Amino acid sequence: MTIELESMAIEMPPVSRHPNRQPFRGVLTLVDVPSTRPPAGARGHRVLLSRTAAERALASLLGMGLDYTPSLDGHDARRKVGIITSAEIVNGRLEVGGYLFARDFPELVRELSPGGHRLGMSYEIADARVADVRASIWVLTDVTFTGAAILRREKAAYPDTWIKLEASTEHRVPGEHLRIKS
Repeated sequence: MTIELESMAIEMPPVSRHPNRQPFRGVLTLVDVPSTRPPAGARGHRVLLSRTAAERALASLLGMGLDYTPSLDGHDARRKVGIITSAEIVNGRLEVGGYLFARDFPELVRELSPGGHRLGMSYEIADARVADVRASIWVLTDVTFTGAAILRREKAAYPDTWIKLEASTEHRVPGEHLRIKS
């Protein structure tokens, strides 16, 4: 059995009990697997993100925004609800992690809290290259990730994607205080 792992992350400084930083993790997409449904922008074609393209683009995910629509049925790049701080390819899945802006979007945190696996994810890309635009399934050979969206799994091109909240690992360091005096 061969297990391959490609991973990247940016480290956020720990802040004890930050009210607007709720950790999440999830599966953004599958690699080398055709989508179940055509994603937006693919002109009705199902797509397959090649492993090579995913590996080359992994770094472009770091620091990108996570967005949503209130009806959880699509993308809204102007409604950022979080940030992606890690990305890795594990056993054919592109897994991401980061933080949701919990205080700013409490309704989304409530939606994710009960089970976490009712919602899926979808990637946003630019500068995509398709191996053959005449093919029924577009094979993406080069992409740049520009963000991701949280949406209902039945609306995602890959319904096997998911997102769930993580327990916060941030804790108070003894003696840690910030005092502001004027």
